[in-house]
Amino acid sequence: MMERLSIFAVASLVMVLSACSPAQGPVADDPFERINRGTHAFNKGLDRNILSPISKTYTDVVPDPVENSVSNFARNLSLPGKVVNNLLQLDLSSAARNTGRFVLNSTIGLAGLFDPSQKIGLVEKDTDFGETLQGWGVGEGAYVELPVFGPSNLRDGTALFVDMLLLDPAGQILKSPVSEYRTASDLGELLQKRQIYGAQIDEVLYSSADSYAQSRLVYLQSRRFELKDISDDAYIDPYAEFE
Repeated sequence: MMERLSIFAVASLVMVLSACSPAQGPVADDPFERINRGTHAFNKGLDRNILSPISKTYTDVVPDPVENSVSNFARNLSLPGKVVNNLLQLDLSSAARNTGRFVLNSTIGLAGLFDPSQKIGLVEKDTDFGETLQGWGVGEGAYVELPVFGPSNLRDGTALFVDMLLLDPAGQILKSPVSEYRTASDLGELLQKRQIYGAQIDEVLYSSADSYAQSRLVYLQSRRFELKDISDDAYIDPYAEFE
């Protein structure tokens, strides 16, 4: 009960704060630009000096099948949290689909190391508490760039921590050493994604005249596309050209 009250308290607070922001437009409301640019410079240095070189070493050294299994393990353990959000959104079909994926991959897929669900067409319905808040009528609010986590907004940045702290059944149940395995697999998935999307990321961060403004624009467009937010003209998929 306390957890449920905490979730709705967070939702109410974000709703109030988001309501204080101007209506969303093609360019994000960015009253914290000076602070955000400082955070962006930190994140860019983190990527250049740590994440990018480590991800290249990881993908060069670790065989592709092992990389895929590590990422599968991480994604499988994220499914219970997504089921919670599916239920909060009253999206019962997606909740059933994600539950089915978790059960099948956790058993036949050997604790999620393999993804037999994909082979039978049981595709994951990705979601998060930010989407839940949007469904409850919470606007995106001001743009923020989070240390380490990168571009976000007031709604989704707050939702990220709700997902991590309150809506993660696996994280609350798992004990050592499995919890450490999960942390390692999350890192492995991050490193693999950095290499998969390396060309796009490098273009935004290192080929743009203003990497901060470009990162902000790409995030705004991609997040609105992901949430099917058609309240603005900036409803496009910025990654479509790479598919």
